[in-house]
Amino acid sequence: MSANERSREEMKETKKTEESSSRKIRIRLFPIWLRIVLLLFFMAIAAISGAMIGYGVLGDGKPTDVFDKKTWQHVFDLVEKESEK
Repeated sequence: MSANERSREEMKETKKTEESSSRKIRIRLFPIWLRIVLLLFFMAIAAISGAMIGYGVLGDGKPTDVFDKKTWQHVFDLVEKESEK
């Protein structure tokens, strides 16, 4: 091997090690499954609080009436009557 060929081989090896060392291994703080669970949890909290605010503040009712079955039955009855027209 000539000196020129050796220097090419050395350059190839150093280039490979530089590429591999420049890649960063990302370690996630929260696993993906935990992110999905937290997303679903916060979506449920947002839906419940939104219904409570909408019914209690905008609708002039008690916010806790959102959890009453009679309230939702009344809402569904109103929607069904509108769809029949």
